[in-house]
Amino acid sequence: MELRQLEHFVAVAEEQHFTRAAERLAVSQSGLSASVRALEQELRTPLFSRTTRTVRLTEAGTALLVEAERTLAGARAARDAVDAVRGLLRGTLTLGVEQCVAGVSTARLLAAFHREHPHMEIRLRQEGTSSLLDGVAGGRLDLAFAATVSPPEWRGELVPLAREPMVALCAPGHRLADEGARVAWGELRGESFIDFHPDWGPRRAADEAFAAAGTRRTVALEVNDVHSLLELVHEGLGIAVVPHHFSRKPEARGLVALELDGEHLPVYESVVVLPPPQTMSPGAKALMTLVREAPVR
Repeated sequence: MELRQLEHFVAVAEEQHFTRAAERLAVSQSGLSASVRALEQELRTPLFSRTTRTVRLTEAGTALLVEAERTLAGARAARDAVDAVRGLLRGTLTLGVEQCVAGVSTARLLAAFHREHPHMEIRLRQEGTSSLLDGVAGGRLDLAFAATVSPPEWRGELVPLAREPMVALCAPGHRLADEGARVAWGELRGESFIDFHPDWGPRRAADEAFAAAGTRRTVALEVNDVHSLLELVHEGLGIAVVPHHFSRKPEARGLVALELDGEHLPVYESVVVLPPPQTMSPGAKALMTLVREAPVR
């Protein structure tokens, strides 16, 4: 079994498509297919269930994916460690981030990192917190900027970035609209809510708070980006419970932000999710040095 075969296997598993995986790896599709077939023959079991339209992992493929990602991450870390000893920082830094995560400017951070380490390739993936945790645990990500991570979910190191209350946003014509007012849990009953998909940090924080307060709510409209959420609130299609800094975005101008009153108030926390120290790549260590500096915070 060769690292090249594992790289091919992981690419197909992530893309769920041989053609897209071949394009991503810059290899021929026939060569990629032959590499995967050779791996299946060596392991004596199919790794993918193939149809004319889809490529799905078999049970054996799912089991291999975890170990393949870990093996490739280890190989990258080994190469990067040798380069670091030689005074070079090369290789690839792969990080994940929730959108609009508080406490760090991702663009400014990556720009500073690129200036200091121009030979490092940067890969950025925007995903929900659950996916980010899986990515760091499986070695797909060197580190991640996530939101609202509970201790049972991650037993490794979590570096705090920011902590802020969440507020209810509504359109000016809404019945709750009263600039500077506070709104109690009971007043939110019966409202239609706009929120992110369940994997995103702000949704997780809001769901936990509503459940703890014993207040049922209906999320009628689910989105995957902040701008769509704010636009829907502007149109009066529902209200949203979001991190306070969302209310200061230019796109939120004109909306009314209401402080939540009562017990079990939702709090939005953003953290850096790090792998165990012994497996942290030199690139991740260099990035964390910048994270702790004020200009990118």
